Amino acid sequence: MSITVSDRAAKRIHEIREENNISEDTPLRVGIVSGGCSGLTYEIDFDEEGVKEENKDRALEDNGIRLVVDMRSFLYIAGTELDYTDGLNGEGFHFHNPNASRTCSCGESFAV
Repeated sequence: MSITVSDRAAKRIHEIREENNISEDTPLRVGIVSGGCSGLTYEIDFDEEGVKEENKDRALEDNGIRLVVDMRSFLYIAGTELDYTDGLNGEGFHFHNPNASRTCSCGESFAV
């Protein structure tokens, strides 16, 4: 299992890179932290350092986007799709996680 990136998310990631002069070689770190109303919250950000052996990071790539995920987070989000929407229900990145047993109404946190 891996993490997939939708076409819309890949397009927006490329736009953000261009707007902020971030190299295409800089991977996007995807992670999970405790918090939110359902217990776990997603985190995404560009990571200049890339793969960190001490985190047992996994390097992944989908749709032209390089991703880095620490092993603990990967256990929660394997099989997840990263998507982007700009509709009336809120602009931003969204995770479609088949492992989530419930999510909060705002979609920012989840539980397994």
